[in-house]
Amino acid sequence: MSAGIKYRGRLFTKEDVAFIQRLIAAHPQASRCFLSRQICRAWNWQQANGALKDIVCRGLLLRLEAEGLIQLPARKRVPPNPLAQPSVPPPLSIDQTPLECGLKDIQPVELRQVRRTPAEPLYRGLMARYHYLGYSQPVGEHLKYVAFAQGRPVACLAWCSAPWHIGCRDRFIGWSPQQRKKNLCLIVNNTRFLILPWVRVPYLASHLLGLSARRLPQDWQNFYGHPLYWLETFVDSEKFEGTCYQAANWRLCAIAHKIHYVTSAVM
Repeated sequence: MSAGIKYRGRLFTKEDVAFIQRLIAAHPQASRCFLSRQICRAWNWQQANGALKDIVCRGLLLRLEAEGLIQLPARKRVPPNPLAQPSVPPPLSIDQTPLECGLKDIQPVELRQVRRTPAEPLYRGLMARYHYLGYSQPVGEHLKYVAFAQGRPVACLAWCSAPWHIGCRDRFIGWSPQQRKKNLCLIVNNTRFLILPWVRVPYLASHLLGLSARRLPQDWQNFYGHPLYWLETFVDSEKFEGTCYQAANWRLCAIAHKIHYVTSAVM
């Protein structure tokens, strides 16, 4: 290793690797979790809300070990592989009576943030059963929402950290690589959007996108300690047209196998 190793946009020097090697040597019986948190504290590696970037640091340690630069202690326990044995969502008991009416007939529509709440299993179950991609656990910063109307769940949305580099988006915003590195956390990606199959309410989808744009910045500030300024999404052009995003005044950035839309968050 001459110039260092790059991980998630950050360059780690020989001195950084040497620090990790010394830390491992000084604590030969320590767990990987302990080492990761010690590194985060030593480097002041934390999120805007003060939480340590523990998962990111563990990924770095695995990368360094794969490169032959460090040797981690043996795992204290083997974590279950959620992909090898996907969890079965709990049985759902919800009203599936067809809901076919105008948007004004079900107002007010309530958008609830459900991550780390008793309603999170409802979100997981609905996504697992009714979204064509199923449920997958988001990584990085993320929030989950369930929309209710007349006391019934009608839709689910997930918002997650934005991808590192999207050419059409970066050209649309007009930022440099340095600006992107500094401000990428100010963008959030709509990774899941589900209208439940028995719900037929025109304009509901674009209405929910509008509610999300107005609510997300404050929720993100409360949860992660920093604001949001842009929302983005990708639409599979072989399955969908993205009409609801257009109706919600999102801007089309690029057309390919996946259509890319962006909009500004409403502050």
